[in-house]
Amino acid sequence: MMKEYKVAVVCSSNQNRSMEAHSFLSKRGFNVSSFGTGTNVKLPGSSPDKPNIYDFKTTYEEMYEDLCNKDRNMYTQNGILHMIDRNRRIKPKPERFQNCKDQFDLIFTCEERVFDQTIAELNSRESQENQPVHVVNIDIQDNHEEATIGAFLICELCQLMQDCEDLDNEIDELLQDFESRCDRVILHTVCFY
Repeated sequence: MMKEYKVAVVCSSNQNRSMEAHSFLSKRGFNVSSFGTGTNVKLPGSSPDKPNIYDFKTTYEEMYEDLCNKDRNMYTQNGILHMIDRNRRIKPKPERFQNCKDQFDLIFTCEERVFDQTIAELNSRESQENQPVHVVNIDIQDNHEEATIGAFLICELCQLMQDCEDLDNEIDELLQDFESRCDRVILHTVCFY
């Protein structure tokens, strides 16, 4: 019997990359949660220098309504309303990784900065149980197409890890093979709860 891992996917705002992977993994039966590491939730605005900024306490429903009131047509055309609609069907609001005390077996991050923030957070916590967590980064650009490709990659990698008989001893070779197949740099470290 293979172990069912508890999985987390982390990006900056818990909007696009982590939520696409959350959706994809949950549809395939994985026990998954998703998070952001940013101080605030940032979504594209009317121009690059005018993003929409929300607190992590703001629900996806509130974001959806706010953007509809600002410019329903623009946020429909650029896909933001579709993305938030998906998100609100998965969970009520974005979550910050730094506020989550749950323990995971696997944590996937979507960019190196988020990988570093996730490791820093885990290392700042007092290790109580000496329970390992594998933290793996796959760089995924923050756009809709790349988020979809990234979700496929994370799902495939998650399945490969779950199929391992001894992940701790097999992970280095598994990640090396996966990195060469998908032509993306994979970062990995182990932290402890």
